[in-house]
Amino acid sequence: MKLIASLWAIPIVLCLSGAACADDLTSTGDARSLGFSPVRLARIAPWYQARFDAFPPSVGLLPGAVVAIARSGKLAYLQAIGFQDRAKTVPMKTNSIFWIASMTKPVTSVAAMILVDDGKLELDAPVARYLPELAEMRVATIDPATGNPRLDPPKRPMTVRDLLRHTSGLIDAEMYFAYPERGLSNPDAEFGIRLIHTFYGWKAVFRRDKTLADVVSSLAGLPLAHQPGEVHEYGWSSEVLGRVVEVASGQPLDQFMQSRIFAPLHMVDTGFYVPQDKLDRLVDSPMPVRPPIWDMTTPPKLFSGGGGLVSTAPDYLRFAQMLLNDGELDGVRVISAQAVKQMTTPALAADVRIFGGDEVGSRAGTSFGLGFGIRTNPIHSWIPGAPGSFSWAGFWGTYFWVDPAEKLIGVQMVQGAPGSKGRGAVMYAGINHLTYGALTIPEPPSSAPPAAPASVSPEALADYVGTYDFGYSVSSRDRQGLADGRNGWLGIEDFVTMEQDGLRINKPTRGAPAARAGVMAGDLITQLDDTPLTGLSLEDVLGKLRGPAGTTVRIRIVREGQDNATDLSIVRAARRANAVELQFRVEQGKLVAEAVGAWPLLEFEKGKATPLVATSSNEFTVDDEDHTRLAFIRDAAGKVSGLILDPGPWQLKAAMMAPAPK
Repeated sequence: MKLIASLWAIPIVLCLSGAACADDLTSTGDARSLGFSPVRLARIAPWYQARFDAFPPSVGLLPGAVVAIARSGKLAYLQAIGFQDRAKTVPMKTNSIFWIASMTKPVTSVAAMILVDDGKLELDAPVARYLPELAEMRVATIDPATGNPRLDPPKRPMTVRDLLRHTSGLIDAEMYFAYPERGLSNPDAEFGIRLIHTFYGWKAVFRRDKTLADVVSSLAGLPLAHQPGEVHEYGWSSEVLGRVVEVASGQPLDQFMQSRIFAPLHMVDTGFYVPQDKLDRLVDSPMPVRPPIWDMTTPPKLFSGGGGLVSTAPDYLRFAQMLLNDGELDGVRVISAQAVKQMTTPALAADVRIFGGDEVGSRAGTSFGLGFGIRTNPIHSWIPGAPGSFSWAGFWGTYFWVDPAEKLIGVQMVQGAPGSKGRGAVMYAGINHLTYGALTIPEPPSSAPPAAPASVSPEALADYVGTYDFGYSVSSRDRQGLADGRNGWLGIEDFVTMEQDGLRINKPTRGAPAARAGVMAGDLITQLDDTPLTGLSLEDVLGKLRGPAGTTVRIRIVREGQDNATDLSIVRAARRANAVELQFRVEQGKLVAEAVGAWPLLEFEKGKATPLVATSSNEFTVDDEDHTRLAFIRDAAGKVSGLILDPGPWQLKAAMMAPAPK
């Protein structure tokens, strides 16, 4: 498929050369009018460049990126950083073309929902209505009496909705497509993958010279790993959904996407391969050789609905803006507002178990809709953003999110090899934290004159000296983490599953307090501080695990093969990897502040002492573009215990972590 079919070329040119569109995503507007600080937005490119300098291409990170940010339908930031080739000879362009991998999945999901709007597809219809070859699939399990595998009939049919929310039982991970030599023998693979590989063999056909119909036919010979609807686990669902789109529409997936999504949205560089005249804009693989399945330079037979697309930051920004606009862009409706609402509403019931990955589940503060991860709980989320924000990422580091509350979209295009330190360094945290940290604080309406400077004694200033913990929040729009001093960590929180009788430990972090105390993978925690965990939610238990560093938690574990439970006392260690912290000290008789955590905060930066002006004994201001106000908090005994930035509706609260030693 050509990325732009000749049929659509003339209308697209006319539109782009005509009057300005309602959503101006073609040229960067005034960042300040969109609620951003230009100075703080300017931190983004150096942040990426520092990572490219620290991680050379030899460790699996392409030395370049493209970042796009839009708000209220206007382009606030579009920047090409570094190079699009491993040799660092070709500068990155804002329209450089990236393999977006699993960012294909939301596009395939939209394609399916278009057919729901058209009346050609039913969400709760059995998949076998459209793909009869899958009608006889069974569910693989282990017979508890014999320990041998068996095949059970499904309790209910797999539905189209199951494909959209990854509860189909059709599991597998992208890395197994790309690296078949690792195959399903990877010891870190989920139970279901190992079960299918061990007892039923590797039968799926997934090659660039095969079609989606071939893929589905090969999957028919495999068992399901879970009962449909009972477990959310990533896998083949989007590939099967792509084939459902083909059958329901009567068109190959590439043609359907081109006519119903890419052309109407003027996504001029998105498709299943890069034509010859655009190869100079295709970024290199972060590895010396791109796996053959993802060779994007020649037309494929396989139109992978799970990971086959290439795109650019400007193109994907238009796709995301359409979703933020409830299904339309520039007066063209692609999908109904009702369909967008269904897609961006959490679709996993409380009894659905979540397997694999770190992107979905209570410990990540997210659920899943019909094609997107959806932020539900800021306290446990890895990244900032309002609840209701939806997002997804690609295998090699591409990533986007949409925050409806802030009318905000961010797109990151990078290419990093899976599992490499370089890819991990740029995945999500930077673009989210730096974007929300660049939002300005609306000034409160007030007719009162600014407070006059006040005199504060050196002894009083000394009370404020110390480090203050804002959790992981860089903005008042983001209530991420807990700014209450509960920064302690056991090293089991990231890989756990809530079961009926307690908390199952999947993989303790090596060297962390729990592992040092003897906690092992597979252990079941049944009590925390003498409180039984039966009937509690994962969210409740994660809250109980949190506590100040240096405090002790008592746990009772039950280990398979042992008759008696074991009681352990574990001291929480400080976990500050992505913390937001301000440190205050006195210099030349004045109180100054500096950001010392992972991220800058408002105008406070690492290595920069920002002077404060006292307006009362407990309140200070900063001479910056936000006119930041600071109010220190004292406890009942009169001791300084915390801090509020910009008291009022946009406030951020911190707890004092460590006073300066006297």
